[in-house]
Parts: sequence; C-alpha cells; structure tokens
Amino acid sequence: MTTDFPLLDAQGIRYAVQGRTLLAPVSLQLQAGDFLLLTGPSGSGKSTLLKILASLLSPTAGDIRFEHRELISLKPEWYRQQVSYCFQTPQLFGETVYDNLALPWQIRQQKPSRDVLVSSLERVHLAADMLDKKIEQLSGGEKQRVGLLRNLQFLPKVLLLDEVTSALDEENKEVIQQLIRQHVQQQQLAVIWISHDANEIRDAEKVLRLVAPAQGDSHESA
Repeated sequence: MTTDFPLLDAQGIRYAVQGRTLLAPVSLQLQAGDFLLLTGPSGSGKSTLLKILASLLSPTAGDIRFEHRELISLKPEWYRQQVSYCFQTPQLFGETVYDNLALPWQIRQQKPSRDVLVSSLERVHLAADMLDKKIEQLSGGEKQRVGLLRNLQFLPKVLLLDEVTSALDEENKEVIQQLIRQHVQQQQLAVIWISHDANEIRDAEKVLRLVAPAQGDSHESA
C-alpha cells in the first residue's frame, strides 16, 4: 500500500572531503516494496551514498527524510534498526557465527533459540554446524551470507546492500537474490542494492546510475 509520502526520501545529497567531491548531488525516493539497483563506475560514490542513507556518514549537503521525518530528528539507534546497511566485507563480531546471529536479539534483550538460527542458515545453504564455526574459519562467501543473515534476523523497513554477493558463486547468488525478493514481495521490504550484474540491471524495475563527480553534476534514476 502506498502512502502520500515516500518511505525514504533523499534530495540533493552530496558528499565532499577537503573540497574534493566524492558524491555528486543525487536524489532518490523509495516506497515500501521498492527494489532499486544502484550502479555506476568505481569512484562514483555508490558505497558513500548507502553509508549516508544508513546514517553512517553525514552528507555535505542535502536532506534525508524517513517516513516524512527529518533524519537529524531521529534517534540513531532506532533509525538503524529501520534502515539497515550490509557491508560488502561484513564486520563480524565475537568468536563464532552464533555470536553474530544472536547479536540483534541481544540488542533487543532477547535470546534466540538455536533452531531459529539454524533455520536462518539453511535458507542461504549453510549447514547447521556452521553455527558454532569460528569467524576466522569462514570463507569470504560464508562471511557475506552470515553478515546478511544478521541484518535479516529482525526485518528492517529498508535494506541497503553493498555488493553482498560479490564473493559467491552463481548458484548461491541466485539463492540470495530469491531470498531478498521474497522479502520485498511478501513483507514489502524496500531495497537498494549495489550491483554490476548486467542481467540484474536489465531486469530491474528501478535503476539509479551514478557517474564519477568529474563527469557530471547530478545523477538520474531510470
């Protein structure tokens, strides 16, 4: 169901460091259930834009509103539960996979059952015994899937995905894509996904193409 205003509304977002523009002005609007692919060459500011939308960086210029409220008026802890950012290289915590999947529950002063966490692992083709595996023993693809599952323990309203399948083979990429699209269709999750996959970009309903700041002053969605 649509509303009179976007779920996430970013207007004129720009980011610069010491006078050097890293993200040229960009605007976007996201409704519940939207699936937006973000693409562009290296240096165009894709990851920077997601970090700004996730409130991990402050823009040099521009305005961000979530549910029609200014971002600066919202409590960061609450906002980051609503708008969740998943790094390309996950920042995993503790010693084991369990420690990471249990973290969102602990933040909410809850304790998950092992069955629930094992079920999560199985959804992305990871075995049950992975739960007690040490972080340093994980492959790059396993780390990416654990990082994503941690973000999905409590479904946010907006999920920001920074090339989260870059270390996966084609079969497991498809598993992740289907899982995300299922949440989009069934729970009206809104997604912004950085991708360089030509097939994904061709089939996407919404695409935002960024250019390097020196090549242009603004970005447009298609």
